[in-house]
Amino acid sequence: MVSKCANPQCGAAFLYLHQGKLFRIETDAGWPQDPPDPSARKPIRRLEYFWLCDDCAAQMTLARKDGAVVTAPNVATRSAATAS
Repeated sequence: MVSKCANPQCGAAFLYLHQGKLFRIETDAGWPQDPPDPSARKPIRRLEYFWLCDDCAAQMTLARKDGAVVTAPNVATRSAATAS
């Protein structure tokens, strides 16, 4: 359940869907312990939801890195800063 901004430096609380930006990211949950058919072993995937408040969403986005979800600079923000 989403309760606060995904940016670790931000403490904004998630209250409404129309505020900020909601992300649905497929993550790896690992391998099943005892699959019914060993030849059909596939990693378990699950959907997780993350939210960035309006202020953070204007400056950053979310990305997967080494199996974890991390904040990353927004490409549009980085391009605007470089052009100045």
